Amino acid sequence: MARLPGGRVTVRAIAAEAGVSIATVSRVMNGRVPVAPETRELVRRAVERLGAPTPARRGSAEGAVYVHCPYVLTDYFGLIVSSVAETLDLHGRRLLLGAGQASRPSIPLASLPDDRAVAGAVLILPPEPSAELEGLRARGLHFVVIDPMAPLHPDIAAVSAAHTAGARSVTAHLAGLGHRRIGVINGPSEWLASHSRMVGHTSALAETGTLPAPEFVRSIEPTPEHGYTAACELLDLPSRPTAIVAFNDKAAAGALRAAYERGLRVPEDLSITGFDDLDLGRSTQPTLTTVRQPLEEMGRMAVSLLMRLVDRHTIDTLHVELATQLIVRGSTGPAPRSG
Repeated sequence: MARLPGGRVTVRAIAAEAGVSIATVSRVMNGRVPVAPETRELVRRAVERLGAPTPARRGSAEGAVYVHCPYVLTDYFGLIVSSVAETLDLHGRRLLLGAGQASRPSIPLASLPDDRAVAGAVLILPPEPSAELEGLRARGLHFVVIDPMAPLHPDIAAVSAAHTAGARSVTAHLAGLGHRRIGVINGPSEWLASHSRMVGHTSALAETGTLPAPEFVRSIEPTPEHGYTAACELLDLPSRPTAIVAFNDKAAAGALRAAYERGLRVPEDLSITGFDDLDLGRSTQPTLTTVRQPLEEMGRMAVSLLMRLVDRHTIDTLHVELATQLIVRGSTGPAPRSG
């Protein structure tokens, strides 16, 4: 039976005893994601037989996992990192965090394969070139990428949201409300997520017999300020769009501001959608129709994959896409009759 040194019980042991996955045990333990009562009971009985899993000693770096997130840990990134940290704790693994835009990484990625204190790594939206990541893999580093920025080698494990399906669902929602002139405030054109979402958007529009008009598409760094600027350009066109699909909730908030300044009512004159389902989208007026990304589940799944890689288990699916969910709120409505 798998136990930590000193007879301490591991999450893996609980999962094996209950006949469920490690991710399921993590969900039961943190109580944040609904689990079927019968499954929860299986885990409870396993804990009764073996004892509760105990985190690793805080002072030890042995078998630590390095989490690389070169961004400010607000909303989107903070949710992912928190989920990774909680799940690593359940696995008895210490977290070494390198985060923040301004700071240098606490451990250079290139040194990770030679660092015996590091069992593996979780790389969140890594800006490093795919060739550099492939070099880390070739040198024997176990790691998982969350939300890759660029296409990855097939042998690199990755977890992301279903960007294409999410974008398709929100554009199909708008099309069902009669919108045909739909503006797109997309992310940077070189991002994998931007490409995938444009595919979904185009696919949904094609079912109505239309295609995205080039003048209705903008590619931006997805911030409120850039979202505002892009929306101003779209709304000042001679024939403006009746709806705007933004890359994320922050860009959508900027679009709401641009609409307000022009005296446009949302959703009566203009519908606006976001992506991510951050707290921001529930605070705007009107509240924001958006696509929910399973950010915390992405963190849990990445740790689960990493632990299997570290234990040298066979993994049939290295690239995992998690389902998104369309959340309809007050910022979308029927296309104006004049549009």
